[in-house]
Amino acid sequence: MFLLQMAVVVMLAVGAVVALVLAAGRDSNRDARDRSLAVAQGFANSPGIAAALASPDPTAALQPSVERAARNADVDFVGVTNRDGVYRANSVPDRIGLRTTTELAPLLVGHTVREQAVGSLGPQVRAYVPVRAPNGSVVGLVTAGVTLKHVGDRVAEQMPALLGAIAGAVVLMTGGAALVSRRLLRQTHGLGPAEITKMYEHHDAVLHSVKEGILIVDVDARLLLANDEAQRLLSLTPKAQGLPVDELGLPSQTADLLASGRVATDEVHPVGGRLLVVNQRPTNRHGGPGGSVTTLRDSTELEALSGKVESSQKRWKVLYGASVSIGTSLEVTRTAEELADAVVPDFADFVTVDLAEPVLRGGEPTGSERELRRAATAGIREEHPLLATGEPIGLTSSAPQMEGLAGGRGVLEADLRTATRWQAQDPERTRQILDYGFHSLIIVPLSARGVVLGIAGFWRSERPEPFEPDDLALAEEVTVQAAVCIDNARRYTREHTVAETLQRSLLPGDLPRQNALEVAHRYLSAHAKVGGDWFDVITLSGARVALVVGDVVGHGVHAAATMGRLRTAVHNFSALDLPPGELLAHLDELVARIDTDEATDDGSAAVTGATCLYAIYDQVTGDCALARAGHPPPAVVHPDGTAVFPDVPVSPPLGAGSGLPYETARLSLPVGSRLVLFTDGLIEYRRRDIDTGLGLLRASLTGRPQRTPEQTCRDILDAMLPGRPGDDVALLVARTKRLDPAQVAEWDVPDDPAAVATIRRECARRLAEWELEEISFITELILSELITNAIRYGTQPVRVRLLKDLTLICEVSDASSTSPHMRRATATDEGGRGLFLVAQYAERWGTRYLPRGKVIWTEQPLHDGAAEPSAVQVDALLDQWDE
Repeated sequence: MFLLQMAVVVMLAVGAVVALVLAAGRDSNRDARDRSLAVAQGFANSPGIAAALASPDPTAALQPSVERAARNADVDFVGVTNRDGVYRANSVPDRIGLRTTTELAPLLVGHTVREQAVGSLGPQVRAYVPVRAPNGSVVGLVTAGVTLKHVGDRVAEQMPALLGAIAGAVVLMTGGAALVSRRLLRQTHGLGPAEITKMYEHHDAVLHSVKEGILIVDVDARLLLANDEAQRLLSLTPKAQGLPVDELGLPSQTADLLASGRVATDEVHPVGGRLLVVNQRPTNRHGGPGGSVTTLRDSTELEALSGKVESSQKRWKVLYGASVSIGTSLEVTRTAEELADAVVPDFADFVTVDLAEPVLRGGEPTGSERELRRAATAGIREEHPLLATGEPIGLTSSAPQMEGLAGGRGVLEADLRTATRWQAQDPERTRQILDYGFHSLIIVPLSARGVVLGIAGFWRSERPEPFEPDDLALAEEVTVQAAVCIDNARRYTREHTVAETLQRSLLPGDLPRQNALEVAHRYLSAHAKVGGDWFDVITLSGARVALVVGDVVGHGVHAAATMGRLRTAVHNFSALDLPPGELLAHLDELVARIDTDEATDDGSAAVTGATCLYAIYDQVTGDCALARAGHPPPAVVHPDGTAVFPDVPVSPPLGAGSGLPYETARLSLPVGSRLVLFTDGLIEYRRRDIDTGLGLLRASLTGRPQRTPEQTCRDILDAMLPGRPGDDVALLVARTKRLDPAQVAEWDVPDDPAAVATIRRECARRLAEWELEEISFITELILSELITNAIRYGTQPVRVRLLKDLTLICEVSDASSTSPHMRRATATDEGGRGLFLVAQYAERWGTRYLPRGKVIWTEQPLHDGAAEPSAVQVDALLDQWDE
């Protein structure tokens, strides 16, 4: 406000200065015109001017007078010309003899001329007056003038006084504006007009909209203001404002309080059938005007309202507690217990939950069950006459439970003493229930997705008030939430049971017989969902054993089925005797093909990913070849008890589509080393990261070198999983063994068919040392065929190796990658039957490829039916191919 006033004052001052300057300039210009005319007229009418012009030397006669006149009259120049306009005398001597530029015609006829023009002295104001002879004729002209520069100088001389006057006026006006602004600021507390208007509108709206009466009384005990609520509570009319409080018709106690202006806090005053809570404070505590402000509240309405609020809060508390506490697990009985615990004791004294038998097992109820089973009971006391948890509940057609199951809606028995249908169900037990103090019951069916799963019973015994219809609505809301959670748990139980059964059926039962490793294993299914973890032990040719652990991403039936497919694929690929890296590459292609073939409509793949660790242990050399696809590394416990995690290159998970190769690492494991393979569920537990898990696993493996694999498995699980795991865990512990060198025989075969006989004799001698003479003939027959084929069709070097393990293993290796194939020989073929005989008399046979060359191997039992074939048997077998 002050700034606005200052702006107005400055604008007025500037306007005044401009106006005064313009006026001073105009007045000075007019004064110069008048003074020029007066000087010219006075000089023209002076005696002797006409005679001087007629004299022989006008200049000498007139020049002194002209100079004196210009100097005394305060004009810039005075001049006298003849009729021709030529200056004969001039106060500016340089102009003498020059001709004037003014038009002479008006002057020669006797007119006076005033003009503003530019002369030799610059812009000027001048006047011309004719000089007349005694006969009246014009004999010359007199001119006088003032330059505009001198006019401006005169105005400038007046400016100090002018500006001083204006400055004084500005100071006076500014002081007045400051005083006015200060007073306004003090009265409005610094608020502007818009803010004052807004504040007034808000205060007025709040004053008349609050549900609390407000009275303002001045120091003379007159009512200044009463809002709408105060007028309603005190039955006042709008005309009451301005009246003394003792004329408002109020009770004397209330009127005296309003007139006294004293401080009052929560005083109760009966007014017009209401109990009003009155508070009063003075208004002059902070410099305000004298008087008091009084607030009124109707405690009668507040009590009724608080009762409704308390009831709503209790209902909200029950519903909120049920929504938070019910459904925290996916177990049917646990969810039923959560329903019972959620509403005791805030809503009911006792709660029972009865479910159909199929629901407890994860099955689908038929809807015609007449017998339920008590799944949960909760109450304010442990001892009660209600049936215990686990007891069957037989229902009659007249029972309220059957009415609830059939109608799908809750049943309210407000007074059990008069509920004849309920008493008829089991008279003896109902008598015990009534004698215990139960007096009110609500039965609500547990229905979800159109299926009735059971019923929930809400009982009151300690609370004297019976259940009401509002309580029935609350019980139905709670059971709706609980029924959905129970149905979710039922569905999960069914899926979990199916998945766990499927997974158990797909995991290996008894491990295969082998002498290379002493193996112990564990499989723990997840607490929440069955996953796709698996393990396997596979015997390979050459007294070697493959160890496998894998993990399919995801849970449930699909993950278990996928695990079975991958386990079968690993068995099939292992039969090809592939190195670990190549086997994982084939497995990766299989997973990618499954993803492509079984992609769902929304674009998600059937297999979301899998990890695998594949290891091959050779008990002859003690070497172990490993490769892993996105899987945690294995652990190796050395015979001295130190545990390490060997550096096995990690490759992408199966089905990732990275195109990167799967690298194979090779380890040399001393006899008695323990190789520990596991899935990530063992080391990643709740919020435990993988590094922490690996550290705990190392600590559990370190020390106690004499532990068996079985003891190692038990100690690992005790240290790593204190409770039931949140993810599947597959654990495989294998302690290494070595084949006795005395049970291994090797020979180099020269590139000469005659060497076959020599190798057969050496083989017979070694079999005799091993006390295997009964299979010597068959072994010589097999070796003869294999060595002959290697010499004839293979490439040097050719080697023969015999291994005595659980079976007798014969191996013939050469540097060629060409594998023999068994075929049917025709009647005219001289050969082609030898490999068939090998296949008939060997228990197993096959080809194993090496980085350079191949190995043809056979396995024979050491006893039990390993006798020589008769000639008749051989001829009969050959005759089958000659038909």
